[in-house]
Amino acid sequence: MSDDRVQIQVEDHVAEVAMVRSDKHNALDGDMFEAIAAAAERLADEPGLRAVVLHGEGPSFCSGIDVGWLAGGQAEGFGEEAVKRDGFGANLFQRVATAWIEVPVPVIASIQGNCLGGGLQIALGADIRITAPDAKLSIREVHWGLVPDMGITATLPRLLPLDVAKELTYTGRVIRGDEASRIGLATRVDPEPLAAARALAAAIAGRSPDAVRGAKRLFVRSWHCRWAV
Repeated sequence: MSDDRVQIQVEDHVAEVAMVRSDKHNALDGDMFEAIAAAAERLADEPGLRAVVLHGEGPSFCSGIDVGWLAGGQAEGFGEEAVKRDGFGANLFQRVATAWIEVPVPVIASIQGNCLGGGLQIALGADIRITAPDAKLSIREVHWGLVPDMGITATLPRLLPLDVAKELTYTGRVIRGDEASRIGLATRVDPEPLAAARALAAAIAGRSPDAVRGAKRLFVRSWHCRWAV
């Protein structure tokens, strides 16, 4: 895992995962894809873990694919290899979102600034999303002629009515955090989402770890999700 892309700190049974490419609003390049997937895979087996807080350092959670990296040809060789790397039916591009479903403890995403495209799909892999009221969320891929296929069909329809999910996908329109909470895309709004996520993680960590893990496993299986924890 690349420490210049993702950092992990574990304290009091809570892991804090930070995307640390703040100068690019934590945009997704090859190193970021690798680092996020590696972080989720590590935490899936972390002993004593009870909750995870996932956030982006700097002004944004994650602004989605690094368009410069994509357009500059750097992604070509990487992409060919990434789609071959399979886990639970998901390639590497998808694993950065779906791997959080496999982490056996609750994952809480703290969202501020831009949460766009692939960034939103990563957040959708979390169990809970706490967003700043002025955060900007969008299924942005249509603007780049891309199909949003990072696990979104396994996550978004469970949160929104299908027609709303389609409208957001087909238009790529940006919604604020307060609207995201109102329609169910986010769990709730807080002016200090990271502090709220940390407080919630601490509260969960104080509950029975076996009961919490069992509840997450039950929810995943009852939703007929192919990613089992």
